[in-house]
Formats: sequence, structure tokens, C-alpha cells
Amino acid sequence: MNYPMKAFSIFLLAVAAGVFVPSAAVASLTAPSEVEQWDLIELTLEGPSEGNPFLEVRISATFSDGFQSKVVDGFYDGDGVYRIRFMPDRTGTWTYVTHSNRSRLTNRQGRFTVTPAGEGNHGPVGVYQTFHFAYADGTPYFPVGTTAYNWLHRNDRLRTETIDTLAQSPFNKVRMLLYPEDEKGRPLPPEFPFEGTDPRAREWDFERFNPAFFRRIEEGILALRDLGIEADVILFHKYGEDWGFESMDVETDDRYLKYVVARLAAFRNVWWSVANEWDFVRTKTMADWDRYFEILRDKDPYGRLRSIHNGFRMYDHNKDWVTHVSIQNGAAVEESGRAQMYRDVYEKPVVYDEVKYEGDLVQRWGNLSAEEMVHRFWAGTVAGTYVGHGECYQHPTREIWLTTGGVLRGESPSRIAFLRDILESVPGRVNPIDKWQDPTAGGVHGEHYLVYFGREAPAEWPFRLFRRGVAEGQEYAVEIIDTWNMTITPVEGTFVVTREDGYHFVDREGRSVELPGKPYHALRIRRVGGDSVFAAEELPLL
Repeated sequence: MNYPMKAFSIFLLAVAAGVFVPSAAVASLTAPSEVEQWDLIELTLEGPSEGNPFLEVRISATFSDGFQSKVVDGFYDGDGVYRIRFMPDRTGTWTYVTHSNRSRLTNRQGRFTVTPAGEGNHGPVGVYQTFHFAYADGTPYFPVGTTAYNWLHRNDRLRTETIDTLAQSPFNKVRMLLYPEDEKGRPLPPEFPFEGTDPRAREWDFERFNPAFFRRIEEGILALRDLGIEADVILFHKYGEDWGFESMDVETDDRYLKYVVARLAAFRNVWWSVANEWDFVRTKTMADWDRYFEILRDKDPYGRLRSIHNGFRMYDHNKDWVTHVSIQNGAAVEESGRAQMYRDVYEKPVVYDEVKYEGDLVQRWGNLSAEEMVHRFWAGTVAGTYVGHGECYQHPTREIWLTTGGVLRGESPSRIAFLRDILESVPGRVNPIDKWQDPTAGGVHGEHYLVYFGREAPAEWPFRLFRRGVAEGQEYAVEIIDTWNMTITPVEGTFVVTREDGYHFVDREGRSVELPGKPYHALRIRRVGGDSVFAAEELPLL
């Protein structure tokens, strides 16, 4: 397997920045002299390989641009090679100095220039306006995710098919397992995170990582990054029981997490998911899960997004180390009014990463119709939350998207793409408009609205807007959206509003919007002319 960093031109053009003449006592060091903002710079040093460097050698570096400093842990990559990876978040001149308990690796100094971010590089994603997300440069980010647990742990054909499929899909986030699931009856994964000789016998050397495994993961993260897709990396899960990774002791767990952070945190498209169905992992305690979060918070110098995914039992997402809420709950997005309740409980972005899956399995979690999957996306959207996709259509080769990636066979992705286009075409984020009275409407008060009727099939909709942000005489344009057939039909004319009562404005002439009387329809309502009422309420990126 070729080393993944070849994908970076900066590594092909690496020059000696602060390089000392190698000798028996001083390790050679290479690093790029230039990198763009929010990209990855890597220091590569040759050092000792005797003994067990994974346990015995510590290495880190301090990076500074004169205004801020960050201390970043490095890692041993095998064969006497040590690496320190860093993502600069500001342009200008940066310096670094290394630290180690080995004289050959310590006090190595150099500098590099950080240039403005290039096209398509918006930086990492963070929390925005409490309930939403944005890239570091302020570009809106609407998570439209999917799940392909083991796509990095299959053969090269499947991996290539997965990337090709994602390139043509609407998905901008992928949930994926860091270590593989044990799928009995299938060939063994090509690599494992630890050195070992017999995976089925759990003959692992938990004191030595397998760098080739992590290089394979890095290749996948880079491939996703180049497509503009976030990598939601799941760190623990129950479904590798035969490998024994869910039963590692405390020291091994913590060492594993710190090594993963040192290798992957500098990739700007990485998110941390502490676990998939955390409550099904019976070998861990609540104190363990809390400690994992603390390690990620304390060791990750970039504050990457952190979540944890549930089975039956909810984690307390109010804990301050949780950045956003990742939920498995299909019933919550069957209706918009249910979906918004978790927002009120946690006051954080809510992502329904698992709402059951489109497919034809006998299990109830894997046999949603495409219509139902699309409906759940819309119901969650107008509630001001985000919904994730998954697919479980049976295939003779057992290549099911949810587990192996490969090829999508369902009918929901094109409709999800249609929804994503709508979200990215309107100003602001979608928040509940009148959540305690009318959960069908989301948007920005007085600016734009999405009204979703779900399974109902009304023949008309009396034009009525909740009072906040609306004023006498304002004018609105309306479009009818067929969420399944992916059509948008403008309604003739505009609606000029007048106050109806203490809560609502209606059309001055008492008009209604005529509808086709079919399910899965929505309205897009946009204010015509005028300044933004709530422009002053925009909040900075957190």
C-alpha cells in the first residue's frame, strides 16, 4: 500500500526547512516550506527504532505564528520514522520547535509560510448559531450524511466504487468505523490497528500499533476531503467482538485514542464519534466514556467536533465536551414536532445519524421505503435538525452500502440531493418558526419559510405566517415543492400580509395556496424586497 501523503503536492515538493546536517547523533528532518491555511503540514524525522518506540519515545512540537502557540503530539510510524502533523489556521510565517525524550529528536527548529486557503478549502466545520454548523471561513455547512461502516476495510474495488459513488451523491459526511466490524463468513480485513498474527485468536500486541492500518485510514480520509466530505470517525463499537478491541484495558484504550488523535486530528475533515451504539458495549463504564471524551478534548489541539451515538440509552449530551448530538431514533423524525424536542433539551446541533435505513431487509431497521426516508429528511429539516441516510438493499455478494459501501441502489439519494439544493439556496439556517403551535414550518422569521405537510394531503393552505419578523404590508412569493418528483412550481402573484390577530399575519385578500392534494409536498415562502429583519442577530462561528 503506497503511503497516502503522496496525494499532497506539498510532500512531493518537500524541502529542508530548518534542516540540520544528518549525523549519527542528529536525526534528519524534512518539512514543507509552504502550506495553505487549514491544510496539513508534516514534519518527518528519523529516530531510534530499537526497543518499543510506541511506548518508550515521546515526541511533540510547538507551532507558533507570533500570536498563538499550539503544542501538537507526534507519533511513531514504524521503521525509525517519526511524524508530527499540524493544521495552521492563520496565514503568515510560522515557526516550530520539537520536544522529545530522545536527544536526536528534540529541539529541532524551522519555519514555514502559510498562504491563503485555495479553492474548495473552507477549513474545518464547527458549531454555528447554537444549533447549526459552518466552515471556519463562515461558509454554511448543512450536514447531509450517510453511513458506510466498513468501506475502508474491504478490497480495493469496493473502496474505489465507494469513492466514485460518493462523488456523484449528495452526501457531505460519512460515518465510518476506525477498526473493522467482524462480518462472519467474509474475508478478513486487510489490516488491523495492532500488530498480531491470528485475529480470530485475539493474538494482538496491544503495545505496538500497525502503521499500515492507519495509512489505509488516512488514504480514505484524504479521498473524502478531496470530495468535500467530512469523515465522521467512529472510535469504538460492539461489532468487532471477535477481535477483542472492545475488551482492551484502560491503558490500552487511552494509548489508542492518543495515537489516533496524533495521526488524524490535523486532517481538517475529521469528526470524532466516540462510539456507535455506546450502550451496547458492555465492557465499558460511564466513567470510561467520559474519560474518552476528555482525552479527545484535551489532546486534540483543534477542537474537532465530538459526539457519541446511542443504542437504547441516551448519553448525557449536556456534558460540555459534547459538541453536537448524534442520535439513533427513527420515530423522532416521523413528525417534525418530535424532531425539534431534542434541540430544546440539549441546545446543541442535533444530527439524527440513524433513522433506520432504506432497504429490503427483514429486520425493521433496514426496510424503510425510499419515500419514508425522504419524508424523515424533510420532517427533521423543518424542525431545525439534520438527518442521516443509510441503505440496506440485499445483494448476492452481500455488498450492502451500510456495511461495505460500493454502489447505492436506492431511490432516496436523488431526492435528498434535491433537498440539499433547496437548503443551500436560501439565506440563513432553518429553525422552528412556531414550535409550540405549528411544527410544520421552519426557516428564518420574516425572511424565508419551508412548510412541510408530510403524509397529509391538503387541497389548499390558508396563507398564514407567525408574527415574529413580519410587518404590515410585507410581500411574499410562494412555490409548491413536490419532494418526491423533485419539482418546484411558482404560485402566480405574491401575497401581501396584514395582521389577523395577536399571533398571525394573513394575505390581505384572504387568499389560500391551492395544493395538489397529495402527500409529501412542501411550500417555500420567500419575502420579496426589503432589508433582512434579523441581520443584526447573526452570531459568530463557535
